[in-house]
Amino acid sequence: MNRRTLIAVALAATAMVPTMAQAAADPAIKQEAAAAVEAQRKQIQVMVDEIYSFAEPGFQEVRTSEYLAGILEKNGFKVVRGVAGVPTAFTATWGTGGPKIALGSDIDGLLGVSQVPGVADVKPLTEGAPGHGEGHNSGMPLMVAAALAAKQVITKHGIPGRLMLWPGVAEELLATKAYYVRAGMFKDVDASIFAHVNTGFGTGWGDLGLTGMISVEYEYKGKTAHSAGMPWEGRSALDGVELMDVMWNFRREHLPLTQRSHDVITNGGGQPNVVPDKASSWYYFREKDFSSLRGLYDTGNQVAEAAALASGTTVSRKVLGFAAPNYGNKPLAEALYANIETVGVPQWSAADQAFAKAVQTKNHLKVAPLPDKVTPLSTPDTRGDASFGGSDDIGDVMWTVPTVTIGYPANVPNVIFHHATAAMAMATPIAHKGTVVGAKAVAMTILDLVTTPQLVTEAKTWMRDVQLKDQKYDPLIAATDMPAIDRNARTMEQMRPSMQPQYYDAKKYDTYLQQLGIDYEASGRETSGAGS
Repeated sequence: MNRRTLIAVALAATAMVPTMAQAAADPAIKQEAAAAVEAQRKQIQVMVDEIYSFAEPGFQEVRTSEYLAGILEKNGFKVVRGVAGVPTAFTATWGTGGPKIALGSDIDGLLGVSQVPGVADVKPLTEGAPGHGEGHNSGMPLMVAAALAAKQVITKHGIPGRLMLWPGVAEELLATKAYYVRAGMFKDVDASIFAHVNTGFGTGWGDLGLTGMISVEYEYKGKTAHSAGMPWEGRSALDGVELMDVMWNFRREHLPLTQRSHDVITNGGGQPNVVPDKASSWYYFREKDFSSLRGLYDTGNQVAEAAALASGTTVSRKVLGFAAPNYGNKPLAEALYANIETVGVPQWSAADQAFAKAVQTKNHLKVAPLPDKVTPLSTPDTRGDASFGGSDDIGDVMWTVPTVTIGYPANVPNVIFHHATAAMAMATPIAHKGTVVGAKAVAMTILDLVTTPQLVTEAKTWMRDVQLKDQKYDPLIAATDMPAIDRNARTMEQMRPSMQPQYYDAKKYDTYLQQLGIDYEASGRETSGAGS
């Protein structure tokens, strides 16, 4: 009996079995996919290191986007650039017939967290430049490797199936995925797998404890005047900004404990002796569900108007982004988790463990080794009412199509995310190995989905009957709101010339650490015997 006949028999058998646990591809072809990922180990390292060196912040991921799109085009994917009105966004599709599986991860860096990799001290590659202090340089390499492996197996065995890869642009601004959904990017997708860097290896389902969020900038307008000679003739827009900040901090005492809100002043005026006629502040409002978030946003708008009234100014607002609460699909999570268990955590070397400890001890973090087993499946029962405060705009995709997120072990336990410590390992063997095992689990799950119609059906049914039972997708973006594609443009105009000499030259150097002259093993030995 040939492999194609075996697959047909397996499909017929699983169609008669009611339990989701039986909805899985032939283990033999999943091992082929894992082997196809293993064969890409070098390419994965190069992709992870290359994107780390680009270190491009939200909406300015020009080199990163083109690099990834180019790899996919060379491997037979049809690439459409600039989707949803976002220049650095793209879709890359391949295949005919069968389920369509979306594969995505974020690609943006963070402002001000440039860091030399493989060094346990805070040391910027380029002073003041962006960096990958979250680890977004690893997610799309994972998805590219998984897609190429799955494509190889699908082609070899004649399995119907379609793949669509897409990058999360400006996730740190929570600024694009709601627009992707609005543009219909996922309208014909059957299931979605998303990857996010982690310090453990696992996944989960249900309300994941990440808040919904709206990003909005308030602009106050007043009237200029000489600040000393004729201040009574002026109306300070900065007064409006500062009054809103004070009023909001007073109101915060009387808001639910579930809310999170914070702001920065993006324009405070020009010079002290001119009453500023324009000033602005940028707020993130976060809440646990759609209705609570809408209420919090309404309260913020009321406070903004009150500040304008008090300062004799006017105020307008511009929505810069939105993120729905995260909600993982149970059937997909259980299928993915079975593959995570099959793959297991990487085989860490003594140098890996020593470097992780060095990062922790030198930066006064809790000492814990790199994981030796996968993280238990996260469920509503194991999480309870846990809320993690932060947000991720993959939530918008989660309320549109059955979606699951994989966390893969490419970073050091207990680092501070959005900080240089979270960048230290992200172009080292720790990141490379964690990305490889994540890619294997995703490739195997793709095969589960394209060979097992029952799994796709159960994922859609669970989303309809459980996830959407009490809540519906309610994005707080209007038809007139558009992606804020100009964000970070001036920063990169200033920083890119000094960053370019640091880009990784994979043709000349085996690894980025080698290019930078970093002795990885020595970096860990320095503190390998230190205590906590």
